[in-house]
Amino acid sequence: MLLSIQDLKVAFRMGKVDGVMQRQLAVKGVSFDVPENSTVALVGESGSGKSVTAMSVLNLLPSNAERQGRILFQGRDLLQTGLRELQAIRGKDIACVFQDPMSSLNPVFDVATQICEPLMKHMGMSRRQALVRAEELLHEVGIPEPKRRLSAYPHEMSGGQQQRVMIAVALACAPKLLIADEPTTALDVTIQRQVMELMARLKESHKMSLLFISHDLGVVGEISDQVVVMRHGQVRENAPVARIFNAPQDAYTKALLACRPSLTENPARLMVIDDHIAGRAAANEAQAKSADAPVVLEVKGLRKSFWLKQGLFGKREFKAVKDVSFQLRKGHTLGVVGESGSGKTTMGLALLRLHEQTSGTLSGQVLFEGRDLLTMGGADWQQMRRRIQVVFQNPYASLNPRFTIAQTLREPMEIHGIGRDDAEREARAVALLHKVGLDESAMAKYPHEFSGGQRQRIAIARCLTLQPEVLVLDEAVSALDVSVQAQVLNLLKDLQDEFGLSYIFISHDLAVVKFISDEVLVMQNGDVVEQAATAELIKAPRQDYTRRLLGAVPRGYAGPSAP
Repeated sequence: MLLSIQDLKVAFRMGKVDGVMQRQLAVKGVSFDVPENSTVALVGESGSGKSVTAMSVLNLLPSNAERQGRILFQGRDLLQTGLRELQAIRGKDIACVFQDPMSSLNPVFDVATQICEPLMKHMGMSRRQALVRAEELLHEVGIPEPKRRLSAYPHEMSGGQQQRVMIAVALACAPKLLIADEPTTALDVTIQRQVMELMARLKESHKMSLLFISHDLGVVGEISDQVVVMRHGQVRENAPVARIFNAPQDAYTKALLACRPSLTENPARLMVIDDHIAGRAAANEAQAKSADAPVVLEVKGLRKSFWLKQGLFGKREFKAVKDVSFQLRKGHTLGVVGESGSGKTTMGLALLRLHEQTSGTLSGQVLFEGRDLLTMGGADWQQMRRRIQVVFQNPYASLNPRFTIAQTLREPMEIHGIGRDDAEREARAVALLHKVGLDESAMAKYPHEFSGGQRQRIAIARCLTLQPEVLVLDEAVSALDVSVQAQVLNLLKDLQDEFGLSYIFISHDLAVVKFISDEVLVMQNGDVVEQAATAELIKAPRQDYTRRLLGAVPRGYAGPSAP
């Protein structure tokens, strides 16, 4: 057995209260094995303890963590291993790939330096030998022009390329075990597919084992041999991947599987974890909306370009959005999909005029009630801004960390003169918190006291304080795990039904777009390549690019039935 985790407990010291040290138990007696040449997946919601368990292997935990139990790597207990021995193992025998490559790669070092470092430290190579091997590794992970890319810095590469570089760094010393912690969560579906296939191929060619951590069972089903399902720091189910998908035993596992939006079904609401565990019935099929609903927003020939530096004093024009046109009807949702760099986010921000005027040209028309938002100014534009709001991707960055939730919700109402006084604004804020599934106790708290899903609910409540008619949702659920994602998507549908809101829903996840959208706009390289009703586009896409996006959506385990 390559790795055996036995009765692992991890607690975090939280400080003293009345002279007594307080501890929070995050992992509660977890046990599982990782055989040689196999892939074991750790799955569960945020806070389930899966990352803490994996990071315990190499003790990559904060200094206030306390570990108990046994972690046997090739028979050696890593909990009893000294720091010097552990440093010799890190990167050489056991390597890690993390979720966000930009925070894992050093921004001040070029790619060559970061790949060469473990080769020189652990393998005793000279700089020249390490550079030759670094070029080979970049070629192996699919980076084009690997020799030229050695001199590039992380910020000069796309998210998918950064993750490939991180995998190259991890594979430099041919480790026996690779720990991959949510390595595809931040990537669009086609890049995610490429990274998954790359990791599977490298696992076979390097004869290594993979401990793959994810909250997405669709991804897990395509890459793993064994699945360990965790919740609240405990293992709920541990079984081969075929049994997990075809005959799950635990109610929580069944709930996780059923929370994911599907490309084949069309429910009115997604089932959430508590629905399944309580045995509540699935929702009915969603009903088609009226095609005669009034148009609230019409975009005609929208173009947005940016000026990029070229040479010492020159500049060139980069066309990010090219001639985009669409109509958005009252109470409807327009899904906008495409790979990273397709222009979908730029399009959403451009119609809201959230790009600096000096960054490049903006042209076309964005008609709201017959008036062009792009030419509007002064008090008219200020008044219109309250009617079109935006929810951003990262719930951790979109709220002011120094504001309480009460301040966060009151501020837009004060700016736009909504409510007669503070008492009325306070009452409206509390009512909106109830609408998004929180209570008044949240008012005195700060953003860091909430989970990612709760923060996104607060961001939605902040938009609703201004009584908008259109919401632009830019990857608003992509950072959330599947169960929280289902809750937020259901919330968005409920709010749309109650207030008649219209959504522009930007996403790279076609399964999510299918659930919430009435019409889909597919973008590639700044152009609209396809536009159709959601059911029609999913069933019979006309463009190869759309078919490629659909083919990249993880569908879970597709092997033989479990015995």
